[in-house]
Amino acid sequence: MDGGGSAGDAQENGSATVGVQINHSRRLPDFLLSVNLKYVKLGYHYLISNLLTLCVVPIMIIILIEASQMNPDDIRQLWLHLQYNLVSVIICSAFLVFGSTVYIMTRPRPVYLFDYSCYRAPENLKAPYTRFMEHSRLTGDFDESSLEFQRKILERSGLGDETYVPEAMHSLPPRPSMQAAREEAEQVMFGALDNLFANTNVKPKDIGILVVNCSLFNPTPSLSAMIVNKYKLRGNIRSFNLGGMGCSAGVIAIDLAKDLLQVHRNTYAVVVSTENITQNWYFGNRKSMLIPNCLFRVGGSAVLLSNKSADWRRAKYKLVHVVRTHKGADDKAFRCVYQEQDPAGKTGVSLSKDLMAIAGGALKTNITTLGPLVLPISEQLLFLSTLVLKKFFNKGVKPYIPDFKLAFDHFCIHAGGRAVIDELEKNLQLLPLHVEASRMTLHRFGNTSSSSIWYELAYTEAKGRMRRGNRVWQIAFGSGFKCNSAVWKALRNVKPSRNGPWEDCIDRYPVKVVS
Repeated sequence: MDGGGSAGDAQENGSATVGVQINHSRRLPDFLLSVNLKYVKLGYHYLISNLLTLCVVPIMIIILIEASQMNPDDIRQLWLHLQYNLVSVIICSAFLVFGSTVYIMTRPRPVYLFDYSCYRAPENLKAPYTRFMEHSRLTGDFDESSLEFQRKILERSGLGDETYVPEAMHSLPPRPSMQAAREEAEQVMFGALDNLFANTNVKPKDIGILVVNCSLFNPTPSLSAMIVNKYKLRGNIRSFNLGGMGCSAGVIAIDLAKDLLQVHRNTYAVVVSTENITQNWYFGNRKSMLIPNCLFRVGGSAVLLSNKSADWRRAKYKLVHVVRTHKGADDKAFRCVYQEQDPAGKTGVSLSKDLMAIAGGALKTNITTLGPLVLPISEQLLFLSTLVLKKFFNKGVKPYIPDFKLAFDHFCIHAGGRAVIDELEKNLQLLPLHVEASRMTLHRFGNTSSSSIWYELAYTEAKGRMRRGNRVWQIAFGSGFKCNSAVWKALRNVKPSRNGPWEDCIDRYPVKVVS
């Protein structure tokens, strides 16, 4: 659990709230005033890296058009000509064979999202607002100022009354033991994996790659080892356990699995994204460290990826792009979400007052890198031309912010907090429909850290909105500070899988979130 993507920070005097009443200095920067040319160069670097493919495709199209216009007499004349130019034929053939070989050997293997599953906790773990506040009061760990601060955050956070906290936090007094933390991890990970294997009929022994990400709970043996032991995965499995990487670690885990699938042929990869609350609940009175208690809730996801060519018929999506941005070289960005001890020696995650501005800078870098990969040429030209005008001719010209609605049909913005969703909706000029999945995920499940983008995708599917060819943009923030994006393309009209997280409640959504 970390504050990456959480909506803001709190002052020690309790006068500020997170993600709800942020002042001007804590809003995301206005992209119209702050786009930097150096960030655009990153995106065009990606574009030029694929220049060979972009050049070859038009040539092949021209050849096919010319060939389609040839009649039998033209073909016979061409054959007679080639009979007397054997050297030319051999050279051309050699170039074709060499070019084809290079293309086949260097092109990335397609990565398919076969299916995924999101964990839904049992009813007895629900933590409605009144129960949460009463429980916080009865623990005796919080003074009146801290209780009032948590009350204000919860009232304006965008969370509903059906989110979940782990069993250890329902006890009085709470029991944040290692055993309780292991039990939480097992319930979430195994719950998501059991459902995934049941829905796909894929056997655990068929899994060749396993990537698990969880920021703050990293026991020995690791979480990935717990999964290997539970499902008796094969001895030569490539397993990885990512820790401390925040709410954007789900996209990082997908990127790692994608790279491994480029190397290991004909295999499945499972990515498990979760966070552990049991041992990371804050029992002190520093305002900036109380915010995660109010926003983070139990959740997790399991994603099945494949590089098998035969799976494209059954898969839901194809992975198109992953773009990762890391601002950790900057000290402020590095420390804006920081796990530490307060003066009383109690451990928690502290959120800096600069969090929103740092998140905005990371987002700006990420989208200007992603833009040339996904935007129509018309949008790219408008953006680049206004940027050049501003840079070299007229400083007063506002850069053109591309319309990402032309590139994506669905948006899965990490449900880190209400303010982040609000500000992205405003800065990217999105419609309420585009951020509905994020708002409703925050309302129903809270901030489930790196798995939230999968609850949002499941919401879109449950609403019956995912059509063949639709493009999905998943974007998440995390400590360090990072902003990461994943782009998927739907391979068919996608229906929700069995036992989905929204199965019994989708008819009640969207709901009106009280301001």
